[in-house]
Amino acid sequence: MRADVHMHSSFSSDSEASPEQMIQGAIAKGLEVICFTDHYDKDNMEWGPEDIFDPESYFRTLVPLKEKYKEQIEIKIGVELGLRPYLGEHYKELVDRYPFDMVIGSVHSVPYKRVNGEDIYTDPAAGRLFRDRTDEEAYRLILETTLENVRTLSDYDVLGHLDYAVRYGANREKEYSYQRFADIIDEILRTLIEKEKGLELNMAGLKYGLPFAHPHSDVLKRYRELGGEIITVGADAHKPEHIAYDFHKVSEILKACGFKYYTEYTARSSKFIQLP
Repeated sequence: MRADVHMHSSFSSDSEASPEQMIQGAIAKGLEVICFTDHYDKDNMEWGPEDIFDPESYFRTLVPLKEKYKEQIEIKIGVELGLRPYLGEHYKELVDRYPFDMVIGSVHSVPYKRVNGEDIYTDPAAGRLFRDRTDEEAYRLILETTLENVRTLSDYDVLGHLDYAVRYGANREKEYSYQRFADIIDEILRTLIEKEKGLELNMAGLKYGLPFAHPHSDVLKRYRELGGEIITVGADAHKPEHIAYDFHKVSEILKACGFKYYTEYTARSSKFIQLP
């Protein structure tokens, strides 16, 4: 695999790595293409006040680095939006104003309140998502939230890390399977296909000790069965050592699910690349 198109830097509140450190780490691992997709989770007060980077500073930093390293690696500039239905207009203005190569739409929170939702990641054991709910109930809630978001919003290219909440359940994958949630997962996948949006293969599930990457291979197979073709691949690295995590498994995973190609984006336009 030549490209890792989901990675974070110090422009995200959960990373301490500078963009240049991430670039150098990618070069050291032999990658040809990377895409920065730092978090832009407007209104996610669980992560800190206005957990969003300044786009002007983001591009002022990354564009010169793109030029500096152009002979060694192709650097693309993307963003990971924290999807919330009422933020559609705000996100449209953002992605129309700035020349992102790729926009990942991810669901990090469930809307207990309009502004201050409950983040999945922050203190999950004590968080409201899993409080007084079984893992199965919590997973259904986040999938329902995901469906609402993909139906409501359109200013993204790819849905990020579907089923990542399984990392944080008390029993993790024991109360999760595609079959258990097929009704809602199928609706999510159909919506993505109808809107010509992609699905991300996010290898961080393996990094977190799950027996699968995100989403589960059964979900990937179903996406392909329904006619889905747009698959991007990222490790969701927040530090250099996690770049391209377990990428030697990517081609085998995708081919087993019926894919022959994966996808890279430039200027919001997709290109299919044959799997190695």
